[in-house]
Amino acid sequence: MQENPRGQLELLLLAVLRSRPAHGYAIVQALSERSGGICEFPEGTVYPALQKLERERLVASEWQRDGARKRRVYRLTRAGIAALAKKTENWKRLERGVHAVLAWQE
Repeated sequence: MQENPRGQLELLLLAVLRSRPAHGYAIVQALSERSGGICEFPEGTVYPALQKLERERLVASEWQRDGARKRRVYRLTRAGIAALAKKTENWKRLERGVHAVLAWQE
């Protein structure tokens, strides 16, 4: 059984885009590869999340040609960089809390 951290999808998308702009399929692949297959999201989940991040101005996108194909490429904005830092700190705080609760059982 694989865990799917849906509640952290925005954090994960911002983190993938931190390294470089990418199109949706490349983002899906990066999530899977970087997580060792734990974070596998269908494109139908990722694209609406990217659109939401774009409406919030945390990412921006533009159409680019890839051979004969046009793809929408997403990149972090300055607000996205700041949001990534905040979401990362929130995640680390949650992680510390979960570890503390789990350690209580031992």
